Amino acid sequence: MLPLTLGASELPLTLLLACPILGAALLALLGHTRIGAEVNVLVSAATTACALWLTAEVARGTTILVYHELFFIDSLNVLLVTLTAFVGFTTSIFSRPYMRIERDQGRMTAPRMRLYHAMYQLFLAMMLCALTTNNLGVLWVAMEAATLCTVLLVSVYRTPAALEAAWKYFILCGVGIAQALFGTLLLYLAADRLIGGGEGALLWTHLEAVKTQLEPTILSLAFVFLLLGYGTKTGLVPVHHWLPDAHAEGPTPISAVLSGLLLNVALYAILRCKVLADGALGNGLPGRAMVVFGLMSVLLAAFLLHRQRDIKRMFAYSSIEHMGLITFAFGLGGPIANFGGLLHMTMHSLTKSAIFFAVGHAAQKAGTQVMDEIRGLVQISPTVGWGLMLGTLAILGMPPFGIFASEFLILTSAMRQLPWAAPLLLLALAVAFGAVLARVQPMVFGETNVKRLPHPPALIPVFTHLGLGLALGLFIPPFLVNWYSRAANLIGG
Repeated sequence: MLPLTLGASELPLTLLLACPILGAALLALLGHTRIGAEVNVLVSAATTACALWLTAEVARGTTILVYHELFFIDSLNVLLVTLTAFVGFTTSIFSRPYMRIERDQGRMTAPRMRLYHAMYQLFLAMMLCALTTNNLGVLWVAMEAATLCTVLLVSVYRTPAALEAAWKYFILCGVGIAQALFGTLLLYLAADRLIGGGEGALLWTHLEAVKTQLEPTILSLAFVFLLLGYGTKTGLVPVHHWLPDAHAEGPTPISAVLSGLLLNVALYAILRCKVLADGALGNGLPGRAMVVFGLMSVLLAAFLLHRQRDIKRMFAYSSIEHMGLITFAFGLGGPIANFGGLLHMTMHSLTKSAIFFAVGHAAQKAGTQVMDEIRGLVQISPTVGWGLMLGTLAILGMPPFGIFASEFLILTSAMRQLPWAAPLLLLALAVAFGAVLARVQPMVFGETNVKRLPHPPALIPVFTHLGLGLALGLFIPPFLVNWYSRAANLIGG
């Protein structure tokens, strides 16, 4: 067992987890005051600094295994830790004027503001815990806690529609997380014969060391339950129904972190389990299952986009489409497809959160989320209008944005490894392109019907995210290429 003393590796991890937890406690006291939003931003900034510190430790080429092996950091999860902390920070900046306007308009009261800020930080803490833990049981607990936090955040407006969306989210994700629990118990059963009982049978590093000796029948059944369970949180078809309602009815900052962060964390849990199932089965079945679920998600979401009238629901279906594409890539496996999947996770998180930032301000200006009633954004607020337009082009895969590069890698991998699936992917991407662009173009360039906001919108996060997406589309630094390559090799397949 490793000692519980704080050292060079333990300290940044300890601070990474402690910052949002302490921030949640502090905001439970101060979240309703005028400085609540500022405290939220400062705590999120501190968490991001700790994530960068932890990344610097891992960049030295070593993995971190600390606190009696309870926490494990390698090239795969530290990438998502940094992305989660960064998007959490920029979303807190966007949230500051956005939620102030919501309060001024009477949609938020002081108790709701306290709940919102405290649960925001606790939600980030649970996602970071899920990403960094080595124990698959703790991973399940953290995902369940994140679910409970987001149920409260989705329902914070207390409207009938918001309560219905939160209830649907709770029920569907509760069923999904129960399936994930059963899959985790099956993993424990398979490991108990090799490792022995106790905590060690749920430690991922222990399971990974003996993955080729695990009972294939039990592992195949466990992976099915884990894929369905965590796939519910990922928004994969056919267990996706909670996602559009939660995005449409909750506050826009929550839509940004749900789409840009929570879906990634759930998919990360599936990837860790896939590594174990691949080792035990050796027949590619986990990958084929992910390909099927991913392809169904891409196709269904793409063909449902044109039916949407609410702008947040439309981009929620876009998230289902992109998470399906990422799942498809990881199902294909191999260094290029895995590299493309990791790059697409990064680009989708940055771009989709930027879109929701712009959408939030646009909906506040127009006083509605109905797309037919939002027109001429570029005339009254060029920055919001162009932010939405550029974000839309980026998420649709227009070059030179980074999503074009990741989609190119995934499609070329499909052409080589699964030729029959490539035309279906191209068809879905083309349908999604036409549906989304036809909706967004009149919103940005039509005759204006929007008004100015009482507080200046926070547009730095929008263009920071889009700038990063553009930069990574033009040039991926060698150190980042090496990082993605190491993480892709860890996934295998």
